[in-house]
Amino acid sequence: MQAKKENLINKIVKKDFNNELESALEQKAFEENAKSSLLSILYKIEAAYKDIETVKQDIETKEEYIERLISIIYGGCRSIKIIRMDSENNRIPPNGTFYIDKQKNEIECYPIERKILYAIWKIGKKERIINNKYYLIDTVLSDFLNVGNTIQKVEPLRDFNGYSWTTLNNEIESIEHNLIYQNLRMLLGNQFLENWVYTKEFIIDYYEEFNEKLKKEYGKENAECIIDMLIKISILLEMKFDPKKLDGYLKDKKLIDKELEDLSNKQKYIEIKTKQKLELLKNIRQIDSILSNKDLLQKEYIKRNEDLPLNKKIFSMRVLSNIMEKEREEAYAKIEEINVVLNPKNFVEHKKELEYKRKYLQMLEAEDVKQELTKYILEFQKVFLKCFESQIEKVETKQQAISLIYQYRYYLLLPVDYENNILEKAEQMRKESGEKFDEKAIKEVMLKLINKAITLKAIPQFSKNEDYQYEIWKNILQVRVIKIEDLSLKMVKEKNRYFVQLFDEKVFEEKTEVFAGQEVNEKELDIKLNKRIKIFE
Repeated sequence: MQAKKENLINKIVKKDFNNELESALEQKAFEENAKSSLLSILYKIEAAYKDIETVKQDIETKEEYIERLISIIYGGCRSIKIIRMDSENNRIPPNGTFYIDKQKNEIECYPIERKILYAIWKIGKKERIINNKYYLIDTVLSDFLNVGNTIQKVEPLRDFNGYSWTTLNNEIESIEHNLIYQNLRMLLGNQFLENWVYTKEFIIDYYEEFNEKLKKEYGKENAECIIDMLIKISILLEMKFDPKKLDGYLKDKKLIDKELEDLSNKQKYIEIKTKQKLELLKNIRQIDSILSNKDLLQKEYIKRNEDLPLNKKIFSMRVLSNIMEKEREEAYAKIEEINVVLNPKNFVEHKKELEYKRKYLQMLEAEDVKQELTKYILEFQKVFLKCFESQIEKVETKQQAISLIYQYRYYLLLPVDYENNILEKAEQMRKESGEKFDEKAIKEVMLKLINKAITLKAIPQFSKNEDYQYEIWKNILQVRVIKIEDLSLKMVKEKNRYFVQLFDEKVFEEKTEVFAGQEVNEKELDIKLNKRIKIFE
């Protein structure tokens, strides 16, 4: 009850986050340039946050964002140093802009505000947010979600300045992480991903929740497709940005390949496993014998130390006893694993598990990571669009329709590479290669959304001809005004060519030609020429 009262008070009384941050900084031994940069970052975020809430529709509140940011600065950053660009006395890597020491909670960063902000959000995250029972996934998907979320956290500062919305593709730390993370945000909701990324314990299995939520919202087939491609994309991104993390998995692949080969001959496999089990039992008896005999333990101590380098020497027989007891426990655990596998009920299941692991481990052998990544990312967009369509079907109110129009515009303008956003890439692929992910898929979803909004009287109908309708709305949804409701439209005709002109209050966009190369039937246009009309009713 007390918590509810406090939340209500917080909503009524506007918080002074500047004072809150200053109070936190007073207790930190940061240099003045670091404190000044942090206060400047906060000021810009406060000024711009209302706009990002409008543009994205589904994002945490400004209060939630800033409170978490201040808590990381206060509790998660022991040191933030702003390093001059020409300084040589720093730990920042040659091609980097910042350095993080998570053990000591230290940040060193060049004086670039969005990079300072990125480093703070990065240091505030746990390395693993997925239970280690999910082999390989716990590494690659944890990294993917952490990076995607951190990129999103920089967006209010990077793309918004209090009066405009501009995205420079080359300023995004990873376009691939950002695109797929935003896909997931629009499918699952921002709050779900926030809870997942910032979970402190594994009490809730968010990976399982993720699977179930996708199935419930979008059906089993779409859910399985999303998860499969997400894992593959996450592996490829790890290979692109941090391949050393996957070295151990390459060794695992060889072992799994060997075991699956053995499994192809069931009788031979049983013989191999039985032999391994007998060898383990023999090792256990040997360990027990040594541990129960002081002279044998002394000999084992001398023998092991002879083969070890100085920095790995065993410094007492007591330490050796602990090591050998652990070895015995591990041997018993391996015997138990073998017993489980050799049980006829588990044999087939074990083979399936190995095949599942190998399916994703094979991704580590991709010859062209960039090409594979592009392929799966574009495949992911096709599934995303199918799922987004199902969201449109559930829309029941005018406000829900408007919110989805905002979200679809945001999606179309998401960068997919350094030159193109989603809409531009789709058009390019249609013209150049005829790939399945082309403008047709974009068009179908847009028309479904627009028709729903027209039915709910959220927007006027510009034409009963779907091609005309799409051409007009495609131009509307490429305009980066903050509030689409502020837009007005005027259609003009000049020498049998048609142009759309958009107005944002007193400011207007340049005329854009529509219906190029088409024969236009003006009777199919439900919009009068040379008349300015509001886009939202």
